[in-house]
Amino acid sequence: MLICLTASHKNAGFDMLERLSANAEHAAPRILGGHDSLQGAVVVATCNRFEAYLDLDTPEGASPVAAVHEAIRAVGTVAGLEAEELRTTFGFVHGNAVAGHLFSVASGLESVVVGEGEIAGQVRRSLEQARAEGTTTPELERLFQRASQTSRRVKNETGIGGEGRSLVRLALDLAESRVSDWAQTRVLLVGTGRFAGASLAALRDRGVTDVRVHSPSGRGAKFAANHGIAAVPGGEFAAAAADADIIVTCTTAEHHVVDRALIAVGREELAASAGTVATLPGVASAADPASAAESRQLVIDLGLPRNVAPDVVDMPGVELLDLETIKIHAPLEELGATDAARAIVDHDARAFGDTGEERDLAPAVVALRRHVFDLMDAEIERAKSRGDDDGRTEAALRHMAGVLLHTPMVRSRELARAGEQAAWIDGLEALFGVKPDAGAQAVRADASATPSSTPGSAGAASTDAAGRAEQADAS
Repeated sequence: MLICLTASHKNAGFDMLERLSANAEHAAPRILGGHDSLQGAVVVATCNRFEAYLDLDTPEGASPVAAVHEAIRAVGTVAGLEAEELRTTFGFVHGNAVAGHLFSVASGLESVVVGEGEIAGQVRRSLEQARAEGTTTPELERLFQRASQTSRRVKNETGIGGEGRSLVRLALDLAESRVSDWAQTRVLLVGTGRFAGASLAALRDRGVTDVRVHSPSGRGAKFAANHGIAAVPGGEFAAAAADADIIVTCTTAEHHVVDRALIAVGREELAASAGTVATLPGVASAADPASAAESRQLVIDLGLPRNVAPDVVDMPGVELLDLETIKIHAPLEELGATDAARAIVDHDARAFGDTGEERDLAPAVVALRRHVFDLMDAEIERAKSRGDDDGRTEAALRHMAGVLLHTPMVRSRELARAGEQAAWIDGLEALFGVKPDAGAQAVRADASATPSSTPGSAGAASTDAAGRAEQADAS
């Protein structure tokens, strides 16, 4: 059984998302240690969401509630959050609806900026992380591979991603009113992580030429060389921060990399080097207080956890644009492109569910085919022993076996898609005494381990994970 626990900008505050995101890399292994039925976990953590995709091995009719509670408790332990708080926040998606939800997420339909492009790569990297940690399963592999395929279809077949939507570009759109000439704007990029390349590209699209980069982790020189910009070493960071018209932070650091003290020190250093009182962005000399009202410095914080301390706005002339502010100004969806994208997601989600249900019947199908072909081979050998070796009897028997199996195979697919696999299996045993055996189960396991080429029904998340789990069990 597939289950998704989800917290996003739609149902959780940024403080909680920040805590969850900061500790996401440790969550999946801890989740698997919580309950015997938890076989796999893939965690998707971005600046606007934390989701745990779980693969549960539970007997038919068994309740998933205990496993869900243990998974939530494990996440809470890793993030330092109370399990009860998470239970009342996490949304809960289960069964075939998990595919619809993940496909929608991977396609950018659940993002703050609908259609933003970074999420597809983040979903893909989440699967790679789970592989490295050994927490994925064949079914989770299939789910995430289909999600990547669907996101590519949405990108290629609709206009939803055609304008390069992203949080970075929306942030720069919001900064537009504060910038008189992008070509003259000095920008300091802090970080070389997931948004750094996108930030640099978006800045260049607007005509920015003066961009420098600083990396708290020491990777700034390599990033700068790869992108043709200047790197700022640690000893010059404060002055560079004070000298920039716009600071864009996008690191994965778990501490603030820009704060009031940094800007203050940088201004003092620049003032000392110039031999005068600083008149940098947002700063006025004592003799010219009017210039403070005219000069402004903008700090754009794209990090989660937050890269910028709230006290930075205490410095004269400094404005802060963070993820919460960006969320408030996110544009409305463009209905035509979004509707087309959701149609693709729904189609692929149904196909994923249909394929999974058919795969559940694979052991029984193998057993029936073996039963029929064993009978056929025995009759062919009997005919040959009587001297009938001209091949006509064998051909007739093989044709009859194919005709005999046709209707049961068609009905197996129909019943699987209707969720009535048990009726087909029960009928098989009642009529022929055939039931899936260990050999057929092995065939199914081999098939599950090999990704198929068919990409599930979109599902909505509730506001109470445990409550929805209990409702699902009761139904």
